[in-house]
Amino acid sequence: MNYFLKLNVVSMLYAFIVFIPFELMVNVYRISRLTSWDIGTVNALTNVTLIATFIGGSILIYFVTKKWLNNRKVNFITALFWLPYFVLFVLIFASLFPLTYSGDDPNPVTGLLAIGGTIGYPFYILLLNSIARGRNEEIAN
Repeated sequence: MNYFLKLNVVSMLYAFIVFIPFELMVNVYRISRLTSWDIGTVNALTNVTLIATFIGGSILIYFVTKKWLNNRKVNFITALFWLPYFVLFVLIFASLFPLTYSGDDPNPVTGLLAIGGTIGYPFYILLLNSIARGRNEEIAN
């Protein structure tokens, strides 16, 4: 049971790492309107946050996977387990902060970027798990 809990916490971290950039990307107009910042400034900060979250989250997940999940093949199930947590995060955020102003609707291209990222993200998770698993095998030998 303890291992299953750790597996779900890692999956939740994976979901949170992708949730933050997606929500920032979708809410550019809202952030611009509420902070009175220029759209270009908000886009730049969103891009910086995306890169920082991606790099920092990758390092965090690598070490957490190496420490908590040991060297098991079942770790690859996190490529599927992150999706329900991501949907849960999006639903919670949407219910807490609904779009009340129609000018805050995101561009249609943002949806395409989100779909592409969502399709490619499980492969990224598999890659991270493979790297962490390979490192654990090298250390064991």
